[in-house]
Amino acid sequence: MTQEPELVSWIHLNRGDLRLSGKITVRVIGKGNKMRLIPISPKTGNILKAYFKSNGIDMDQTGSPLFFNRSNNRLTRPGVTYILQKYVAMARDKNPGYFTKTVSAHMVRHSKATNLLLSGVNLIYIRDFLGHASVITTEIYAKTNPEFMRKAIEENNAVSTIGTEKYSIKEKKELTEFLKQYRL
Repeated sequence: MTQEPELVSWIHLNRGDLRLSGKITVRVIGKGNKMRLIPISPKTGNILKAYFKSNGIDMDQTGSPLFFNRSNNRLTRPGVTYILQKYVAMARDKNPGYFTKTVSAHMVRHSKATNLLLSGVNLIYIRDFLGHASVITTEIYAKTNPEFMRKAIEENNAVSTIGTEKYSIKEKKELTEFLKQYRL
């Protein structure tokens, strides 16, 4: 099993690490005990608030785990893997052609970063979002993805494509402005 430092940092979050008012953020301690604030969209913030309210989670207990299992103990790496695999299996049952490869928490992280990149989000913002110390580490998402290369070639050759955008121009601008608010 490979080390997944980001997963470790997220399962160790306490309720006090999440700020649900004003600029909604979560404070994460990553590699080298480096702290960073991760922005959370207002939509996701509202989903979290509704989840906490409907499950009677007291956010004033700032030292309590943010993510916990059915025994109210802090989630563990195997616990996250179990939950992820349970939902992957459910998706496979409904759509047998989906998830033909093993799915891991790191794969979900990698997919999010790749989708942000393919949608035109600046590599610097993705680096900050992922907590990479250097943009060189983040560049792997651009180098290993043939879709990104295809898209870059098409854009530089003024070839128009239909239906390949994940985000509209307005959404890209809003996302960029949203992420700029949290630059450290």
